Amino acid sequence: MAVWFQNFMAEFGMMLWEGISDTLYMTVFSTFAACILGYPIGILSVVTAPNGIHPMPVVNRIIGAIVNIGRSIPFIIILVIIKPLTRLLVGTTVGPDAVIVPLIVSATPFMARLVENSFNELDYGVIEAARAMGATDMQIIRKVMLPEAMPSLVLGISLGAITIVGCTAMAGAVGGGGLGDIAIRYGYYRSKTDVAIATVVLLVLIVQMIQSLGQYISNKIDKRKKGEK
Repeated sequence: MAVWFQNFMAEFGMMLWEGISDTLYMTVFSTFAACILGYPIGILSVVTAPNGIHPMPVVNRIIGAIVNIGRSIPFIIILVIIKPLTRLLVGTTVGPDAVIVPLIVSATPFMARLVENSFNELDYGVIEAARAMGATDMQIIRKVMLPEAMPSLVLGISLGAITIVGCTAMAGAVGGGGLGDIAIRYGYYRSKTDVAIATVVLLVLIVQMIQSLGQYISNKIDKRKKGEK
């Protein structure tokens, strides 16, 4: 067993390490960009809702339609549809850099919906109290809604990152790089079952790491759980 493991690592170790690096690179960058783009959309959706702090039904319906359409399109379809945009932005349609573009496009509406759900869980009485004290809409968003929703938002980020990890694996089918690409090239086309199993184990470990980190941070900043202690 030890000899087999040494031989396996000698042959595939460096490749798997590069796959881990590419997967983490795509996941971290895409998650960050999706948050930057998706958070304002999600906040705007909550604020303009009929029971929001600044109701704008028409704007809310437009945002909702865009988010729903974006979420309904499978990632692999987005990967194909926006190839011209990907080539325009990064100069290629293969590799980790190219996959980041469709990952961001796919993850942004998902993040927006997670933000909307997090804000909808808030106690509306807290918002009404802030309004009664004369707080402006922007102050309510910045000083009430965001801090109160932060634990849920952190869990949403971890959920979004885990979803993106799954998408990076799918992108391997079209030469996207990362562990998914290794699993397709060696596990499927070359019938290297040990390589396929190794990539699955590594993907599971990455997902567990993201989930555990998100849960830890969420618990640390959750004032309700601190109060229970």
